[in-house]
Amino acid sequence: MARSSRSQGDRNDLLYQLDGRPPLGKALPLGLQHILAMFTGNLAPIFVLTGVLGVTPADRVIMIQCAMFVSGLTTFVQLYPIRIGKFRIGARLPIVMGTAFAFVPTMQAIGENLVGNEGLAPNVALSIVLGGCLFGGFVEILMGIFIKYLKRFFPPLVVGSVLITIGIKLLSTGANYFIGSPKTPEEFNPINLFLGFSVFLTIILINKYAKGVLKASSILVGIIVGYILAIVTNMVNFSTIANADWISIPMPLYFKPILRWDILISFIALYIVSGLETIGNTSGITIAAFDRDATPEETSGALLADAVGSQVAAVFNTLPNTAFGQNAGIVAMTGIVNRFCIATGAAILVLAGFFPKIGAVFSAMPNSVLGGAVITVFAMILLNGIKMIAKAGFNDINNLIVGITFGLGYGVGNLPAAIKSRFPVFLQYIFQEPVAAVCIVSIIASLLFRTFQEEA
Repeated sequence: MARSSRSQGDRNDLLYQLDGRPPLGKALPLGLQHILAMFTGNLAPIFVLTGVLGVTPADRVIMIQCAMFVSGLTTFVQLYPIRIGKFRIGARLPIVMGTAFAFVPTMQAIGENLVGNEGLAPNVALSIVLGGCLFGGFVEILMGIFIKYLKRFFPPLVVGSVLITIGIKLLSTGANYFIGSPKTPEEFNPINLFLGFSVFLTIILINKYAKGVLKASSILVGIIVGYILAIVTNMVNFSTIANADWISIPMPLYFKPILRWDILISFIALYIVSGLETIGNTSGITIAAFDRDATPEETSGALLADAVGSQVAAVFNTLPNTAFGQNAGIVAMTGIVNRFCIATGAAILVLAGFFPKIGAVFSAMPNSVLGGAVITVFAMILLNGIKMIAKAGFNDINNLIVGITFGLGYGVGNLPAAIKSRFPVFLQYIFQEPVAAVCIVSIIASLLFRTFQEEA
């Protein structure tokens, strides 16, 4: 609901104002609504990556604990910025931060190579991934500082193409989780399929028939239903929960980041994508809630908070952050923009980071329960990319750019063995992973053909 369409009484309500402190009884449920909407998405990338790497359940609990802590902390920074000189880290807008899905396919591919082909231990592979997350974040810091001059490099065609590639890569992961991630046909368990469909159907039914907070929390409700069914069917291992501490302070550098130059270029491309998502969500909030575009200072602050928050996440043993689109959607739908309301939700996340039992409960969840929840989320990433390309239009130039992007970027980028054995080193860096390849090829094609068009 746009701000301009509200009554005078609504406009005088603190809930619809950026500043001010509504009563805690009003603010807390609204903050909790945001946490319910993003809680599963905040943890799902960790499940996917740790499953690929073979990280132990105890170490996964540490990552989950840190993810909740850092997401809450970074959300606070978006709400109440930190000023350093003439730059502001944080947008001073109702932005909710969470673990980014955009990084998952690339981290998954890198992890499979490090563990499967190079034979590294899971914790060493994770440290290398976190090294990419830490040092790649400097690219988004530069985006935040120079965003005014960089916007022309990232038109909707580039962002849409990358989102489509991410969605395609994630769909196979989601489907694999949906059936319980069996490595061989003999390992397949029909109960996993039952759990996946139960979660999937619960989410669909809630989205079709429910409203308000229940509808916004459909994914969490679906997971709760699936979890209960998993307990009934003896599919939950409670030892992870029993062995987790009740209270623990999130500690940095449990996994010490390791810099590997050969994977850094992939993270550079991904931070560009993450930054573009944050720009889109920032503009979506200001347009829906305040009837205006985001100011340069707001956009720059949002990007800097995104980048610094992601680097803090790497130091605190977990994956990069980004602005969550579903929470921007809640702000746009309800019109409630008060920062204190969102801050109550951020406080819940930070506090949850001090109680490992909460992370252990999620860590013990069967893969099929998570798969039933995320398979539609992954599909929506693909659809959002299609929407962005459609919005740009299907004229001859755009069609050519998209054709080159997927033909060269995705096609060649999907042949890692051939690239490694036959391509020169500098092309190996570009085409070693499809998401990064699509991003780089799309930027080059867009710049090249737009220039030709302008000259003509």
